[in-house]
Parts: sequence; C-alpha cells; structure tokens
Amino acid sequence: MTSSTALQLSPTSSDSRLLAAAVAAYLGRYRGQSRMHTDSDLKVFLRWSADQPLDPLAAARTDVERYVRCLQDVRCYQPSTVSRRLSVVIGFYRVCVIDQILPHSPADYVRRPMVPPESPTLGLSHLQFEAMITAARLSANLNDFALVAMLGLLGLRIFEACGANIADLGEEHGHRVLKVRGKGGKVVLVPLPPAVARAIDRTVEGRDDGPVLRNACGVRMDRHAATRRLKYLAEIADLRIPKMHPHMLRHTFVTTMLDAGVSLRDVQIAARHADPRTNIRYDRARKNLDRHPNYILAAFMASGT
Repeated sequence: MTSSTALQLSPTSSDSRLLAAAVAAYLGRYRGQSRMHTDSDLKVFLRWSADQPLDPLAAARTDVERYVRCLQDVRCYQPSTVSRRLSVVIGFYRVCVIDQILPHSPADYVRRPMVPPESPTLGLSHLQFEAMITAARLSANLNDFALVAMLGLLGLRIFEACGANIADLGEEHGHRVLKVRGKGGKVVLVPLPPAVARAIDRTVEGRDDGPVLRNACGVRMDRHAATRRLKYLAEIADLRIPKMHPHMLRHTFVTTMLDAGVSLRDVQIAARHADPRTNIRYDRARKNLDRHPNYILAAFMASGT
C-alpha cells in the first residue's frame, strides 16, 4: 500500500507517513496472493477508521470492538470472514508493537467471533461430482473440462487454476506434472492423473504458451469467468444446489478423497493445508447430514410411508 493510499484511508492521522510505514512493514511479511488478500482485508479496517474518523495508530480496544460489531451487525458477514479480518487487524497491531510504533496493541483482548466447527460449504456428493464432470467433458467449451478437473480432481484454488500457464506443464520422474504457485508464493509440483492431463491437453492443443484456461475473449480466465462457467455447468448437470462457486469443488476434492479411503495425512498433503483440522472441518458437516437420525426414523417407518 502506498503512502497516498494510507493518507486517503486515514485523513485524520497525525502522521500519515508513519501509518504508511506501518502498513508497508506489515504487508512486507506476505507475498503473492496472501499479500493481496491481507492488503484487501486491512483496507477494510482502514476505510472504516477513516469513516469514523479515527486514527488507526491511536485506536483503543473499544474501537476495534466497534469494528468487529460493524462487520457482524451492519455488514452481516459470516463469522469466518469476521474472524479472518480481525486476525489481519491483530497481526497489523502486533507488528506495530514489534517495530516500536506503538507501546501496546489495542487488539490484544478483542473478543473473537465464534466460528462453527463445520464448514458452511458442503461440497458436492459423489453423484453430483460425477454429473458435473460429465457436463464439463461434453461441453462445447474446451476450457470447462480442464477447469472442473483442475479444481475438483487436483484440488487447486481458483487463483492457482486461473494462474496456470502452458509453460508450467512438464514431466518429473515419469509423471506429467503442473507447477502450481500457491499461497505465499510457494511453488509445488502437482501430478496430473491421465484424465486431467487429457483435459488440459485438449484445452491447450495448438498453443505453445499463454494461460491454460481462457475466457470467451481468448485471454486468461479470472475467478469471475470461472464462476460463471461453473454455474452454467451446474445447471446443465441439473444440480440442485443453492449456490455454485469455485471453492465448492476444492471442498469436494477433500471430501471425495476421504470417502475413497485416503488417509487424513495424505489428504492434508494433497490439499496443501497447513492445519489438518481444516480437512476435518470440511468433512464434518457432510458427515452430520449423512448420519442424521431423520434417515434412521424414515427407514424404521418405511412400511407405513
């Protein structure tokens, strides 16, 4: 974030240059997509501070509490979103203390929102996932099959799939691989199962460079174009789901692996989750539905219904 941005976001700051330096020092700890998302979340807090008006470097604990209440009650964000944005604010003030810009952090004792142990995203069932793959494979748009395969069969995040280039394809120890640039700029080699390799080969056929996935204009596909394609495919597959979005397929990647008998540790490695509890959180909500007592009661009363 530039000094001018910090000045615009906090016109009441007694020293906008000090705020800009504090922001730059905090964002300097991140790279790639992590830096972009952290910057975006921090800007939300700085804009809120400017609207109060409030100097972020003069904030008290009660001010941060008011910010959290605003996210919850006014903007009606999900608890996970509020918790993430609060974590960014906490991290920002922690760096300010480390760099001796502030004597103590006003966010130290702010109450975190309760995040449910289950993920609100259920993912697709096995049959829904098969229907989605079939619709993508039969689609006239050659990007559809590769998109669904990269998200659902490789477990890529949407920015990783859209950021993949033809130059990132290669071979390693006899395996077809895709070089993926993940969170924090980390680069990993993801092996391509034959079905995924065929989908990608069909998409990039005749091209030697450029992005793997392209939109209708022939340029790199972004998350918005990908979401539109997935919604279209969900309609073609007649999936009765309230909202289709890219992360649902990554979620499906985890739950389908667990259903297939893959160990939790191996799923964690494949999904590149730093915390294994993330996989458990993904799986728990679906299991709760699969084992719901309603099914037991209905089966017991089947003769009368």
